[in-house]
Amino acid sequence: MSLELVAIIGVVLVVAVSVIAPRVGVAAPLLLVVLGVAVTFLPFVDRVTVPPEWILGGILPPLLYSTAVSTPSMEFRRDFRLISLFSVILVVITAVLVGLVACALVPGLPLGIGIALGAIVSPTDAVATSVIRQAGVSQRIVTVLEGESLLNDASALVLLRSAVAAVGVSISIWQVSVDFLWAVAAAVAIGWVVGGLNLAIRARITQVTSNVTLSLVVPFLAYLPAEHLDASGLVATVTAGLVTGYGAPRRLGAEERIAERTVWRTVELLLESAVFLLVGLEAPSLAADVVEAGGGLGLAVLVAVLAATCAIAIRAGFVAWSLWSLARRNRRAPAVRDRLAELQEQIADGQVPDFGASDPQLAQGGGNHRKSRRRARQMARRASAGAVSSEERVSRWQQMLRKRVADLDYLAAEKLGWREGVMLVWAGMRGAVTIAAAQTLPSDTQHRSLLILVATLVAVGTLLIQGSTLGWLADRLGLTGRAGEVDPEQWDALQAELNRAAFDRLTSGELTSFPPELVEKARSRIARTPRPDDDDFRPGSPAMKARMEQFQRLRLDLIGAQRDALLDLRDLGAYPSAVLDAALAQLDADQIGIELHQH
Repeated sequence: MSLELVAIIGVVLVVAVSVIAPRVGVAAPLLLVVLGVAVTFLPFVDRVTVPPEWILGGILPPLLYSTAVSTPSMEFRRDFRLISLFSVILVVITAVLVGLVACALVPGLPLGIGIALGAIVSPTDAVATSVIRQAGVSQRIVTVLEGESLLNDASALVLLRSAVAAVGVSISIWQVSVDFLWAVAAAVAIGWVVGGLNLAIRARITQVTSNVTLSLVVPFLAYLPAEHLDASGLVATVTAGLVTGYGAPRRLGAEERIAERTVWRTVELLLESAVFLLVGLEAPSLAADVVEAGGGLGLAVLVAVLAATCAIAIRAGFVAWSLWSLARRNRRAPAVRDRLAELQEQIADGQVPDFGASDPQLAQGGGNHRKSRRRARQMARRASAGAVSSEERVSRWQQMLRKRVADLDYLAAEKLGWREGVMLVWAGMRGAVTIAAAQTLPSDTQHRSLLILVATLVAVGTLLIQGSTLGWLADRLGLTGRAGEVDPEQWDALQAELNRAAFDRLTSGELTSFPPELVEKARSRIARTPRPDDDDFRPGSPAMKARMEQFQRLRLDLIGAQRDALLDLRDLGAYPSAVLDAALAQLDADQIGIELHQH
């Protein structure tokens, strides 16, 4: 069968599954895995073997980049500590314990190779978390799971490389730690540079199609240099995506961002579906390899079941400890919030607050609040030295305190209890990274075919068993229907702040090029919030047309002021990301509607 025909059939299958899956109540990735396995039994289908570099270097970079771009930076920052624990400590613990279990089950398996297997099955998969998004759980659970899956690849792949290298030789924990730090630090630096250059260059490209086309190569521009320097290409890709997603609303136009989002959703659909389809297609071939090598399928199934069970049990214990730790911190949050509110009142009254370490409430408030105190003391020293003005100092203090209060309010509203903990445990599915990482084992590795089959069984098994029951579990726990909710009160409050930003722009004295009657018309329009396409002008004389164009330019100026205010509120964390995203989408739609009228 020709490659062209395979591609056509694959696209048709992906579209068909994406349409059928919601109607039958089964997640599309699960149907694709089953379909891939079924296709291999057709007589005209040849043996399928997927080179690991296709997945690690060809499919995962754009998928991780796209996920990172759409990850809410505010929630990611707030749960970064928890995400980091899951991405590093949990991976290491899982790899070591699963490795010990594998060595006990497989005769003659070296400890280094056992730990390598543990590293292979330890990372959760960003592609697999698409299943949890469809369950409709809270945004915080999705953010933690996606953040974990975006970052734990570096830990797993560095540990895998070190474990394989340690077979037959001695390798110190210090060397592994240095390798890990280099892999992460260099990758973050490369991704940061690539993401910044991406925004800087695309901000100067006005043609929408060219702008969006350039975005398609950004993941590889981050991945390839990092891999060349023995850093984590996937972490570099994720960093570039986070930088791009955070800066795009300020640097790129509305039309470019909407077009890019549409294109990348298509890319996500095709590549994400291709991963699950390939998983199913390759599974029978791996089983045949084990049989040909004289191994037993029963042993592979046993090792896979125990490895997956061990990984889930370790994850359950780690999640339980993490939630207990978070609960301890949350018990101190009300006192910390009250103290922050007092400081806000002092600043509003013109008093200089005391940010000393002796403050008992802030001293118990955790790392973020200690960091806030350090920043405040630095600003106080700069102010005393004349480096900043009094007004600038007060403004920065107000922003810092409002940001910390917003963080506490978010954590109080989105608490992680035992129900959320159950979802965090059960949603830790394995996927394409596990299968691709297993195939990177050297060809002379002992029991290589067995290890690859075990990894595949773990990935497929967790996808089918955990993935097929996630929706049911979320429904039983009462966690469904919470994704993307927009609180009407928060929406009205945000609109009031955006309208205030527009009013401030109108009264700033910087719009003297517009006639006063148009400024007044814009003011009344904001006050009554009419339809976005109602400009109260009708085509007529050239003077009327010029007046309409002038009013449209004024509206675009005000939309820009509202967007700047919205992004400032995003940086402060004053509103949930769902509310901010909805408001940004509305501003973008208003802007595009006006620009279409201009053309």
